[in-house]
Amino acid sequence: MKRLIVVSNRVQPPSEDEPGNQGGLTVALSTVLRESDGIWFGWSGGETESFTGHINFQKSAGVTTATVDLEPQDIHEYYDGFANRTLWPLFHYRVSLAEFERGFVDGYERVNTRFADTLLPLIAKDDLVWVHDYHLIPLGQRLRERGVANRIGFFLHIPWPPMRLMVSLPNHQELVESLFAYDVVGFHTHDWLESFIDYVRAQMDATIGEDNTVTWNGRTLRAVVCPIGIDAQEFADTANGPVAEAMRQRMEESAGGRAMIVGVDRLDYSKGLQERFIGYERLLSQREDLHEKVFLLQIAPPSRESVQTYQEIRASLDSLSGRINGEFSSVEWVPLRYVNKGYPRDVLAGVYRAAKVGLVTPLRDGMNLVAKEFVAAQDPADPGVLVLSNFAGAAAQMGQAVLVNPYSPEEIADALGQALTMPLAERQERWRALMDTVLEQDVMWWLGQFMAALDPDEAPEPALSAA
Repeated sequence: MKRLIVVSNRVQPPSEDEPGNQGGLTVALSTVLRESDGIWFGWSGGETESFTGHINFQKSAGVTTATVDLEPQDIHEYYDGFANRTLWPLFHYRVSLAEFERGFVDGYERVNTRFADTLLPLIAKDDLVWVHDYHLIPLGQRLRERGVANRIGFFLHIPWPPMRLMVSLPNHQELVESLFAYDVVGFHTHDWLESFIDYVRAQMDATIGEDNTVTWNGRTLRAVVCPIGIDAQEFADTANGPVAEAMRQRMEESAGGRAMIVGVDRLDYSKGLQERFIGYERLLSQREDLHEKVFLLQIAPPSRESVQTYQEIRASLDSLSGRINGEFSSVEWVPLRYVNKGYPRDVLAGVYRAAKVGLVTPLRDGMNLVAKEFVAAQDPADPGVLVLSNFAGAAAQMGQAVLVNPYSPEEIADALGQALTMPLAERQERWRALMDTVLEQDVMWWLGQFMAALDPDEAPEPALSAA
């Protein structure tokens, strides 16, 4: 097996102390990194007064990580700036929130160049290099400029925007041109891939060949659809474990016989939390028969708190939750529990298992693994119902969920009413179909699909599409 070098903005090394609380991506990448004696390279999350390129090597659970610190200016311009104030809103169709500043672009280019310079001595002749996400789009090009001839892949974990939105980025063509340094570029869904193809065909006059090979300026990449999954069996086992079981019992005691609807989302405008609260409010307004019988638990750990738009989201949700509870609460019932903190995966598994409805309604999302975790955590004998946004990448694989338009309060209210009253037989049938997909197209399936495309000489290549 060829050695794999994984590059991401942040490095999440596996934990020897808490293996059950590792994310699915960490589990999958750790497996292949151990097998190939590979390296996971990226930002440590720490600051340094002056960037030196010093690499901190560590080994945990058999995986070697190599991290660097960044200067405060790098973090401000590259991470808080271009990555999260420019690309993140633009790629999630929120152009009105995107900030276009030259200083942000400079910082983004500078950090990608620094990553390339620092990573270069670590790359051996036959290594495979796999770059992840929007923070590091130009990294492949910087490596090519430094003479790296290895196979290099790139995977985008967020949506690719339609051409009409992409062209609002001042340096849009320069950014897209840098993708042609990669041999394989992966997307979660056909929609995102088609948006990319539309752009390169119209804006760059690229040639589109068989199997979505794309040629421009003498360079050819292959674009693939490769939806990420979770370690479904491991998460199902976690949901049956002692920590999850204890949490399930606590939640059911706390519910007092009421049906729990659960949402778990990072505090972000792409997640549709304001729209979700308004849809739930509409349900309570229309269905007095559900009063005292249901509650919504929304877990929303804060993120990027230094960015103004995130502060505004939190203020809006505080106001909405107060309004809903003020209007509908009784002395014995609070219809909305809104929690601004995160919980370990094994605890969340117990919360999911106790819920009658999983409410996953992003306005736009690359995949959304909460939807898959909710399904994997359910009791097969009495499963909860997944209510899922049409605009989550997961919807392409999870058609047996109750699909909704997250912008419509009426659709959210109707879907919640349907889910809360769904007969057991229908709940079981929907869950079984969803669980089969989540198990079959899990994180190792995703990993195998992408690696087969990146290095076809070592493995037979499966079909690259969502089922």
